[in-house]
Amino acid sequence: MIFDFIGTLTKLIGYSVENSENKMIDHLVLSSYKIDHKTFFEAYNVANQKYYEIRYSQLVEVTNAVWISEALNNLGCVTTPYDENIQAAVNIFFEDYLTALSLRLFAESTLRMLSQKFKIGLISNFTYAPVIYAALRRLGINGFFNAVIISEEVGWRKPDSKIFQKALRRLRVGAEETIFVGDSPIEDIEGAKNIGIEAVFIPSQFNPIEALAKTSQQPEHVIESLREIPQILL
Repeated sequence: MIFDFIGTLTKLIGYSVENSENKMIDHLVLSSYKIDHKTFFEAYNVANQKYYEIRYSQLVEVTNAVWISEALNNLGCVTTPYDENIQAAVNIFFEDYLTALSLRLFAESTLRMLSQKFKIGLISNFTYAPVIYAALRRLGINGFFNAVIISEEVGWRKPDSKIFQKALRRLRVGAEETIFVGDSPIEDIEGAKNIGIEAVFIPSQFNPIEALAKTSQQPEHVIESLREIPQILL
């Protein structure tokens, strides 16, 4: 069994991306860079949009530090994505996101039960892998997974087949003996089915059931709750 993470096993409660951006920019303004909040925010949005289009069109992952650094450089600063202040800015940006993540109902009990009989994997499209590892530890479910694949670490994003194949190799299983559970019709369902993995769609706060209906994707199973997964395996 392989799971998506954000939306499928977890939900976001009370998160504001605007607050995260403001905290990040406040840190950068107070650092050694000669920038003001408004000017940097405009440059950041341009760089962010550029890499958003690259990530979704080419299915390659780019971490946040890249477009933060590019935004600063476009304002006359000289930086690299590896600079200490930029790395700190990324961590500050994700602080609220991490604390806003909580498990969906029946996530822990389902993982516990499945892990007693099956190899369990996780594939997550995420621009900063430390957040996923920290969330797994904070939510107390890191011990259930035999393999954790994060796009920022491997370089590819779902639905690219390479990230799914990476997970299969780590788990040492074939596509025909694997089930993937996810909430994204394209990233999860299309990606899994393209390499012969049985797909299970579960609606989420990000992708309601209507999102699946708007696509041509036909998962083998559609469930409303994680507790329905054992019925699929009967």
